[in-house]
Amino acid sequence: MSTDTQPRVLFISRAYPPVLGGIENQNYELSQWLAKVTEVTTIANPYGKKALPFFLPWIMLRLLFLMKNYDILLVGDGVLAILIWWIKPFFPHKKYVSVVHGLDLTYKLSLYQKLWLGHFLPMCDRLIAVGNHTIHEGVKRGIAQEKFSFVPNGIHAEKFTTKNYSRDDLINLIGTKYKEHKIIITTGRLARRKGVAWFILNVLPQLDDDIIYVIAGDGIDRENIDNAVKETAQQDKVLLLGRVSDQDRDILMHTGDLFVQPNIKVDGDMEGFGISVIEAGVSGITVLAAELEGLKDAIKDGQNGFLVTSEDANAWVKKIEQLFNDDFDRTAFGKRAQQYVIDHYSWDKIAQQYLNVLQSL
Repeated sequence: MSTDTQPRVLFISRAYPPVLGGIENQNYELSQWLAKVTEVTTIANPYGKKALPFFLPWIMLRLLFLMKNYDILLVGDGVLAILIWWIKPFFPHKKYVSVVHGLDLTYKLSLYQKLWLGHFLPMCDRLIAVGNHTIHEGVKRGIAQEKFSFVPNGIHAEKFTTKNYSRDDLINLIGTKYKEHKIIITTGRLARRKGVAWFILNVLPQLDDDIIYVIAGDGIDRENIDNAVKETAQQDKVLLLGRVSDQDRDILMHTGDLFVQPNIKVDGDMEGFGISVIEAGVSGITVLAAELEGLKDAIKDGQNGFLVTSEDANAWVKKIEQLFNDDFDRTAFGKRAQQYVIDHYSWDKIAQQYLNVLQSL
């Protein structure tokens, strides 16, 4: 077996590239960077949710033969805690750990709450939460506080800091008619909790006419966003790009004026961490995020962005006006925020935090 300082880790992920998403990206980066500091074997499902009914029984069978070779089983999210419930009786002296992201604790289906929160997740030796609000939700549902360790999501900073885009690239992307506008952007999956429709309805009408709101992404809340634009007659102030390439996303985050993530409270849904605001911060754009849930772990107010009270339209308007004031140097703040993200959220540092938790077992 391995030594205490270099545990052998079997990492299993049900959400992995080429499927796109926050957990998929986090699981991929975790598997790559953790392998730089300890021995890791990764088994992943690259086919998305549709393959899960086939992936689960297959990996359950494989675990019976594989687990004897490892010290720790680490699963990429709480849904896979069912694997720990399955294999732990066969190998009771091994250690079992699950990453938890938020929705894997708050998912409202009663059967899920009964089985996963009541049986599967409590069987883990440790739950590594990506946000402190995730820990709060777990404890509220009866999981012992001492089961949890907090390790934030990380970022592969070099993927963003090596880009070199100009304002001309932005104008070529969104159109020359916006050349003299101030550009506020939001990127990522459009879920209701992201607050995009709320922002269009309540904040954007109060902002100057030379401000354009550019939204890059798609998702289940797109219809509500379209309706918000029509209801407020702001077709000239909102630009919906839909899903964009990584390059176009990078252009927006490197050359826009402000990045906003105005999350709102949605029962049964939550922001576990908020990787988009970290990606924006390391790109050098000034970030505003709702002071809500996992965003409070991602953004340190005044360091790598600013936190604004969720659903307080006047507070959002006041902060945006302040940041567009000539006295505020957004470029200088963006550079400081970029360095803060590199210093605190780079994956090499986050992988070491994961290893510290695993070694503690």
